[in-house]
Amino acid sequence: MTVGRISGREDELGALEEFLEDVRSGTGRSLVVRGEPGAGKSTLLRHAADRAAPARVLTATGAEPESGMAFAALHQLLRPVAGLADALPGAQRDAVRAALGLAEPAAAQDGFLVSAGVLSLLAEAASAGGLVCVVDDFQWVDQSSAGALLFAARRFGGGDGVGLLIGTRDGAGARRALSALPSLELGALDAASARDVLAERAAADPAPEVVEIVTAATGGNPLALRETAGLLTPDQLTGRAPLPDPLPVGEEVAAVYGDRIVRLPEDTRLALLAAALEGRGDARLIRAAAEQLGADPGALDAAEAAGIVEIRPPRLRFRHPLIRAAAHAGAAPAARRAVHRRLAGLLAEDGDHDRAARHRAEAATGPDEDVAAGLAAAGERARARGGYADAAGLLARAAVLTPDPAVRARRLTDTATAAWLGGRPGRAHSALAAARGLARDPLLRAEIARLDARFELSSGNAAEALRTLLSAAEAAGAAGAAGAGGSEERARATRRIVLALLADAAEAASAVGDTEAAVRVGRRAAAVTAPPGVPEDAGDAFLRDVLTGMGALYEGDADHGTHLLRRALAGLPDEGTGDDGSGHEHTCGTHVGHDSPGHDGVGSAEPTRPAPAGTGSAAESPAARLLWAAAAASLLGERDAAARYGARAGRVARVSGMVGTLPVVLENAATAERMNSGFALSAALSEEGLALAREAGLDNSVAAHLANLAVCAAVRGQEDECRARAREALAIAIPHRLGLRAGVASYALGLLDLGLGRFDRAHERLTALASAGPGAGHHMVVWGSAADRVEAAVAVGDRAAADAAAEFLGQWSAEAASPLARALVARCRALVADDADAPALLRRALELLAADDDQDATAYDRARTELLLGERLRRDRRAGEARPHLRHAAEAFHRMGALPWERRARGELRAAGETAGPDGPAALDGLTAQELRIARLVAEGVSNRDVAARLFLSPRTVEYHLYKVYPKLGISSRTELARLLQ
Repeated sequence: MTVGRISGREDELGALEEFLEDVRSGTGRSLVVRGEPGAGKSTLLRHAADRAAPARVLTATGAEPESGMAFAALHQLLRPVAGLADALPGAQRDAVRAALGLAEPAAAQDGFLVSAGVLSLLAEAASAGGLVCVVDDFQWVDQSSAGALLFAARRFGGGDGVGLLIGTRDGAGARRALSALPSLELGALDAASARDVLAERAAADPAPEVVEIVTAATGGNPLALRETAGLLTPDQLTGRAPLPDPLPVGEEVAAVYGDRIVRLPEDTRLALLAAALEGRGDARLIRAAAEQLGADPGALDAAEAAGIVEIRPPRLRFRHPLIRAAAHAGAAPAARRAVHRRLAGLLAEDGDHDRAARHRAEAATGPDEDVAAGLAAAGERARARGGYADAAGLLARAAVLTPDPAVRARRLTDTATAAWLGGRPGRAHSALAAARGLARDPLLRAEIARLDARFELSSGNAAEALRTLLSAAEAAGAAGAAGAGGSEERARATRRIVLALLADAAEAASAVGDTEAAVRVGRRAAAVTAPPGVPEDAGDAFLRDVLTGMGALYEGDADHGTHLLRRALAGLPDEGTGDDGSGHEHTCGTHVGHDSPGHDGVGSAEPTRPAPAGTGSAAESPAARLLWAAAAASLLGERDAAARYGARAGRVARVSGMVGTLPVVLENAATAERMNSGFALSAALSEEGLALAREAGLDNSVAAHLANLAVCAAVRGQEDECRARAREALAIAIPHRLGLRAGVASYALGLLDLGLGRFDRAHERLTALASAGPGAGHHMVVWGSAADRVEAAVAVGDRAAADAAAEFLGQWSAEAASPLARALVARCRALVADDADAPALLRRALELLAADDDQDATAYDRARTELLLGERLRRDRRAGEARPHLRHAAEAFHRMGALPWERRARGELRAAGETAGPDGPAALDGLTAQELRIARLVAEGVSNRDVAARLFLSPRTVEYHLYKVYPKLGISSRTELARLLQ
């Protein structure tokens, strides 16, 4: 519909024209048009759509009856371009098709994966002139669609040519959801503009004093002005007769519409009620429902003639949302239920069971299992497509309509899980509390306790989560023993929920730094075995070996613990097989967190939905198994192996659709890059993870990424950045009893002092790490910082502390098979050895590092070792031998951007008689975090399309960044990029 003249909105029209010009020129843009009902939002949006050419236009309008249907608005918006989904990367294609109801989901979809697919699809749909997506009445858009669109909007970039134009009422919820996007606030019209609006609709030219009174009374609201103009007589408009008192303003405008509807024939009112309740504007369905209730086939003609609705087959739309509200409010409850029943029947005949279930629920007058089951099934389908927030609403309604308390408890538990994954923690906690009060089945009670603890572990007190999990594991085990003799299926379910509880307890114990609790977990896990002759799931056996092995190591039984951990790791497929797991469908995500400067592991994850009756394994997904493997390798003292497992987990999680785990898995991937000497890329990954964790409300994951960023900043000498990140991480970690994260943040501050040559402060900070108790420190941080503690202690002359730290590292790494672990031991022994023995030990460390298969991964430790050897040789007046080592160290530190360490090496080099100055700025220093992530992947041979899939960007954005990367690095091809980054 073409929009006529728009009065009083010149500034807003200019802003819209600028928005459209940016999109047409290839820039990604978002803009929110915000205002009260009747302010003219829809008019401005239609104006923009009319003027968007040559850009393609996609439109969707939120509808209150559809606001709880997962991806309803997205389906409306993307329906014209759904065929382009075939061009997306496989995982994104499947996720988008499932979300739009075009295919059945293979497994529960991750919301991030659906959102990334939406972003890619919008980029595909952008023609040469761009793409403009117009979404009106955003306040009624379902939460799943809103989340996907906002995810995409936050990632629009240069080269996308996609614009998102949103119209919304100015409520607290919409303002909060849209706070990150630029907006236009539609205020009141001034008197001159108000006069123009009145004159367009009035029966006579309004007098100035009438304009003034009406403008003040209506607050300059365009809709109220138009409706008022139609109500006033010529005498009233010209001032010859008094104005009505009161004038219809604000919500009273809806009453005007109600009066108009009341004057329509009864059949027409019934058809309007069907239209108001149907929600989508399906004219065929609306007419069919009304006719089944006795309305005349032409009943809507009178409404169209009265300007109430506009019919353009196959769609019908109300002229304004307030009219729909008036049609709904003016009907009796019994009439509404009757219409809902007819709509439900018609939708069921059409195969639209989700909408049919909602209408049946609206027609219900009390608990009804058939209705509740249909609604719960719709909720499960929404959950499977990744629409968790909307699934939670459906499941909650299903629980209300469920007569059986046991079934209601199950549905409330499912509501809690979906609500948490959908970013609705308040609803999640309320549903879980209600389920706890109803649940009597021991397995369901165990599952409820597990969810409660996982919620706490994600964003609350890790020590409290640990207590809950240990208690729940004991209770579930006892209930299983009491029920011995039942079915094997029940016994297997009990074993699996106990093992899952223990795995989560191990994660919580690690987060806190409580080794005694880890020993208890290991002992209990050792007893969770299948009876003789009963086959055991491979994932359960793997997890039991890891938990039992960890507990044995903490208890001091190194031989048994090492045997179990190596047996578990031996069962994992090699990376080259293309299979990172046993192929089980992922049903619940539990991730261990063993954090240190050498390996950060993974902290708490968003809980995914456990299988019914708590049968989900805690190591059933490929990425989850890889994270447990990384933790096992860390305990064996093998940082390099832990890094490889962590990096693989990150790659798997990006493309596998793991539910709710990506911010957490990125903790491990970022740490793996740091362990592999990739400090810039590690920081880039943590920046991404930090943004995602904040979006998801995962406070403890936020702390993990902040702590990692602090360490990266420390290595690179970015003192202000390091202190700010560490301070923010500690502000979360200390009250949440996250010894894991607190230890890493504190380590970052010690490493910063060490790199800057403030050895007294470094020694003080690093020594304090070794004595920090659970909740404030961590045993893995003690291990990972041992080499730095030795160096700091030697620098300040504390020989006893240096000897103790070197001995500790030697004992910890006694079972390690990796060259890196043995090289670190040799380096530390050199620092505390007699002067005559030290150079040989440092050379031995370099020999071990040279034997490592991945030379890039050991670059930082090799440079640190070369620096120490060069320093020792120079002090021994062997400057000629020292210079090559110092030069190699300085060059390596320069490539990594480790500025304080480079300065130290350059200073030693000058003291050794070499006067060459430092190189120019490191090549990668000029790249943004996003450009660096893209450059690294492209250098590895990843296609632009797959880079986009991994980084949740559009292919056009990847191309745009590469066009900027090449000139910054002085190159012109992917081959040169790969050579440079190698």
